Amino acid sequence: MTNDCLFCRIVAGEIPATVVHETDRTLAFRDIGPKAPVHILVIPKAHHRDVAELATADPALAGEVLRICAVVAEAEGLPERGYRVLFNVGEHGGQEVFHVHAHILGGKPLGPMVAP
Repeated sequence: MTNDCLFCRIVAGEIPATVVHETDRTLAFRDIGPKAPVHILVIPKAHHRDVAELATADPALAGEVLRICAVVAEAEGLPERGYRVLFNVGEHGGQEVFHVHAHILGGKPLGPMVAP
């Protein structure tokens, strides 16, 4: 955990979140600024800056994050019509919180790109 990381503070229970799924190593919660009717973030509880760092440091945990994305999407009823899983990497990639997180977006047609 890093003290200045928003998501580490959510994992620690210091900042509230609407949790939809939790395992020993992951946490999934609703985004506070949703870009779609369903917008859920899936994070590893361990701090990793981005998905590239996570994949290098702990490939098994990276796989678990992806598996939890599928579990959460299923629980939200998204697979039948489709959904998007998105990782932003770095400032130019649109990453705002530098703790790796997957966005699960669905519940409406998303088109080719998600507008900021």
